[in-house]
Amino acid sequence: MPKLEYQTAGESHGPTLVCTITGLPAGLELDADYINHELSRRQGGYGRGGRQRIETDRAEFVTGVRLGKTTGAPVTALVKNKDSRLDDLERTPPVYRPRPGHADLAGSIKWLTTDCRETLERASARETAARTLGGCVAGCLLRSIGVETFGFVRQILDVRTDVEVTTENWRKVRSDRDESETYCPDAGATEKHKAIIRQAKIDKDTVGGLCEAHVFGLPPGIGSCMDWRDKLDARLAYAVMGIQAFKSVEIGMGRASATVHGSALHDPIHFDAGKKTDPTLGFVRTSNNAGGTEGGMTNGMPVVVTGAMKPIATLLRGLPSVDLNTKEPEHSQYERSDICAVSAASVVMEAVVAFEVARSAVDKFGGDSLIEFKDNYERFIETARILPLDPPETVIA
Repeated sequence: MPKLEYQTAGESHGPTLVCTITGLPAGLELDADYINHELSRRQGGYGRGGRQRIETDRAEFVTGVRLGKTTGAPVTALVKNKDSRLDDLERTPPVYRPRPGHADLAGSIKWLTTDCRETLERASARETAARTLGGCVAGCLLRSIGVETFGFVRQILDVRTDVEVTTENWRKVRSDRDESETYCPDAGATEKHKAIIRQAKIDKDTVGGLCEAHVFGLPPGIGSCMDWRDKLDARLAYAVMGIQAFKSVEIGMGRASATVHGSALHDPIHFDAGKKTDPTLGFVRTSNNAGGTEGGMTNGMPVVVTGAMKPIATLLRGLPSVDLNTKEPEHSQYERSDICAVSAASVVMEAVVAFEVARSAVDKFGGDSLIEFKDNYERFIETARILPLDPPETVIA
């Protein structure tokens, strides 16, 4: 069967965004309420701009789905744009003054034009609606084997929450996140975030922050160390860095791993026979500094990914730039935008993390149908539980 892949198409102010997914097993039920709820969450968050009051994002499946279930054919889904005006030159004029921090200048030179419009229309974070859709479809596949994903805002500007997320409490933390206007599961931090965003709006500025995603219920062995392209942590880093405005990715303890001794970093392994029926197969850790991956594979602990989103490049007050036609100094052109989109980015990040985990799960378990996929998963777990399959070899000193 083909590998699980997806591709998006569409422009910010074009008629529609498109997500095409190949490699899904047949018989997967797509939870439309879940998918549309996540699309709606991506539109929310304190500090979003006027575009979100125009659009009502919903997934429309046009191929590869029959009676709400996948058929095994490529799945194509649309998120239609109400604010479709790409060919209206009065409302969507050429852009000759590139924004520092955006794709404008590099793209205009790459495609040999002084009009940044085509570049910014595709580079716009509006595209992430399609990736969120794809990630939610992947989330439906993961749920079929008991794997759940959870994302939230850890920090905006310099205000960070120290809320701890565990296998036991993550649903409560998710509930707290859903009560927050900034998608942060900490009421005190949320209020400070809102104050930061309000001040940035007064200052005609923007702010960024940190998003965090967790994946629960994965057994050891998803991913591979045999080919660097199949390392799960590498795939996760690649996917998260592909989100608009993200500038760094960390797995587990991340770059702080370089500041401690190995004895303090590496997560001790224990075996708890009482947890042998869990996805961990009984192998437990007292810490999770590795973020759930070792050697490019899951180790049974929750996968933890953190991504840093920079402040959005479109500022109400603009920044020093040039006119690409005259080369004279100018302020950057303004395009309707957000003051802070970290909340929305946390939804996108959860989605792309889900897709990469699902991709690796399909690589591992395969199957043309959901029945095969789940059967292969369960057979693997059953076999792993009874290791060793053969008596250990006697070592003669």
